[in-house]
Amino acid sequence: MPYNIAMVSDNFYPQPGGVESHMYQLSSKLIDRGHKVIIITHAYEGRTGVRYLTNGLKVYHVPFWTIYRETTFPTVFSFFPIFRNIVIREEIEIVHGHASLSNLCNEAILHARTMGLRTAMTDHSLFGFADAGSILTNKLLKFTLSDVDHCICVSHTCKENTVLRASLDPSMVSVIPNAVVAENFRPLSHTEASHRHNAPGPPQRLGPDEIITIVVISRLFYNKGVDLLIASIPRILATNPNVRFLIAGNGPKAIDLEQMIERNVLQEKVLLLGPVRHEEVRDVMVQGHIYLHPSLTEAFGTVIVEAASCGLYVVCTRVGGIPEVLPSHMTEFAAPEEDDIVAVTGRAIVKLREGKVRTDLFHNQVKQMYSWTDVAERTERVYDGISGALSYEEFYPDGGTGLASRGRAGVRSFALIDRLKRYYGCGIWAGKLFCLCAVVDYLLYIFLEIFAPRERIDICKNWPKKVVKEGKGKEKEGDAATAKEEHGSGRKKRPHHRREKREEQGES
Repeated sequence: MPYNIAMVSDNFYPQPGGVESHMYQLSSKLIDRGHKVIIITHAYEGRTGVRYLTNGLKVYHVPFWTIYRETTFPTVFSFFPIFRNIVIREEIEIVHGHASLSNLCNEAILHARTMGLRTAMTDHSLFGFADAGSILTNKLLKFTLSDVDHCICVSHTCKENTVLRASLDPSMVSVIPNAVVAENFRPLSHTEASHRHNAPGPPQRLGPDEIITIVVISRLFYNKGVDLLIASIPRILATNPNVRFLIAGNGPKAIDLEQMIERNVLQEKVLLLGPVRHEEVRDVMVQGHIYLHPSLTEAFGTVIVEAASCGLYVVCTRVGGIPEVLPSHMTEFAAPEEDDIVAVTGRAIVKLREGKVRTDLFHNQVKQMYSWTDVAERTERVYDGISGALSYEEFYPDGGTGLASRGRAGVRSFALIDRLKRYYGCGIWAGKLFCLCAVVDYLLYIFLEIFAPRERIDICKNWPKKVVKEGKGKEKEGDAATAKEEHGSGRKKRPHHRREKREEQGES
């Protein structure tokens, strides 16, 4: 059953990153499977309005003010009018938010529930429980997820973290990992290797005088372990003279890296490339032999999968969901401590020099382990579950202790009174504040329905489907004509579907 889906997050291209790549690749594969997908994000410098990407993926760049790390300023309600306009224009049925710290994601889920739309959220991060920032973030997440239909996490560690932070029933949280397009992260071919000195090729002993290149590609922020990297590099180079570092990325810690290089006179050993585009990451990685990832917290770590696919031996910290990502023969794990990172990196260098690691096999192994098509299929099943296409027993085979109020097929009720009950249980003071937000949001929705009726909003035409001929004049299943017929039949049902939701809200 095809759905009209809106992916919402502050994090999207042209900003590079794992969340951005996840949203783009998942959306593209869902479009291939017959769904309609749009993306709603904020405007970037030089990129505003509506843009079309490959495969007919439409991106709405909303003109909102960003305050920190490309996250928009939270206003709770000012996003509602334009969000409602987009949702009605595109006939959206499911709103899928990404990243728990994304303001647009949290606001979109609140507004979508008010409008009677199904919602899902993918959490890509890990947070603590002790510091003030984490406490506030966790309370915000509890507000959002207390009324979401289903939550997706990118690793089992991320799921445990999210369940504890938001006080969720584990049954309503699925684990769907990230993936990579392995063809975009190929090792050097024999032709390319012949033109590049010291390029990693078939497994062989590297002589003691041959240079080993260690690659680091990361946002240069504290949580990515840049302080550990700064402390470790001089010690690694002191014990391994025939090693050099290639570092790409930008962030507030870039100045600290530059100062370390100046202080230790390592200009010939450490090369800073600055920010690189995502399509250039492979060209940087294949120049190395080892990928170093000293992160302090990580829910998944897509970049280490990309590095392994490029044929690099991975040295990473044993934190968060990283141990779940790659098998042990592709990685060396270190504690998030300076001494251990230095020791483990030295051990990886020795293994490469002795030819004990078959990095030439990594690409095909990663290609078999991770696939965006598989991620799209599993995400589609979540959509089937929250839309009622799957029965309660099919979607929640293990039951669910806290799902008694979900009703038919285990989906949440849209009735305002039921939503207020869920919000009220979020805390003594926070619960009352959340209820107030939900009531104001509902009143704003009624106001918009009266003074900006949806009948005045034009419906967008869909991106034309590709017509693939099969045999003599026969169109392959899923062609433009079939898609048009299916979409037409779906459009007849949608107004009735929305009317039922509004009636259910009215009963409250």
